[in-house]
Amino acid sequence: MQPVDTASRLLDAGAPEIIACTVCDALHEVKEIPEGGRLRCTRCGATLLRSPGKALDRILASSFAMVILVLSALFFPFLQISASGLSSATTLLQTAFAFDSGFTAPLAFVLILLIIVLPVTRAVALAYALLPLRLGLRLLPGTKAAFRLAGHLRPWSMAEVFMVGCVVALVKIGGLARVGLGPAFWELALIVMIVALEASTFCEKTIWRMIDQKSRS
Repeated sequence: MQPVDTASRLLDAGAPEIIACTVCDALHEVKEIPEGGRLRCTRCGATLLRSPGKALDRILASSFAMVILVLSALFFPFLQISASGLSSATTLLQTAFAFDSGFTAPLAFVLILLIIVLPVTRAVALAYALLPLRLGLRLLPGTKAAFRLAGHLRPWSMAEVFMVGCVVALVKIGGLARVGLGPAFWELALIVMIVALEASTFCEKTIWRMIDQKSRS
C-alpha cells in the first residue's frame, strides 16, 4: 500500500512518521525496526512494517529467476506421452494452443496470459522499480507506477492453478498411456515454490516506505 500524502507532508515537516494499519485503521508512530523484526498494530496485531533486511535481494532474485524459468520453459518439453509404441512430446506453448479451436479458443489466450505473460510482466516491473533502489541509484521514471502494477498483477499469476489442473489430468490418463514429466513441468513447479517463498517474506508496505524515502532524498 502506498503511503498516504498526509503522512508524506508530516515527514517533510520533520514530524514523526505516522502509519495507518490497513486492517483496523489505527495510527501508529513508526520507530526503528529491529533487524529481522516487525512492527505490529497494538489494536489488532496485524503486521505494519517489517525490517527491510535482505528483502530487496530476495525479491530481485525471485524476479530474475522467474523470467529465466518461464522463458526457458517455453522451449523444453512439458509432457511426454507414449502408448502402443508411439511417443510424443509437447512444450508449454503447444499445451496452451491445444485449446485454440472451437469454443475453447479463449482458454488458450487465458492460459498464455496467466502462466506466461503476467508472471514475466510482474517480474520485469519489480526489477525496474527495485533494482535502482538496491544499487543505491536514482529511482527511474515511473518507479511507483511499476511497483503498483506488480502489486495488481500478483493475484493473477496462476502457475500453481495450471499445475494442479495438469496433475488432475495426468491421473485420469495415467491408465491409458505412459506419461513423463519434461523439464518445463519441473521448472513450473520451481516457479510455484519461488512465488510461495516470496509471498512469505514480501512486505509491500515496507517496500513502499523505502521507495518513498528514496524519492524524497
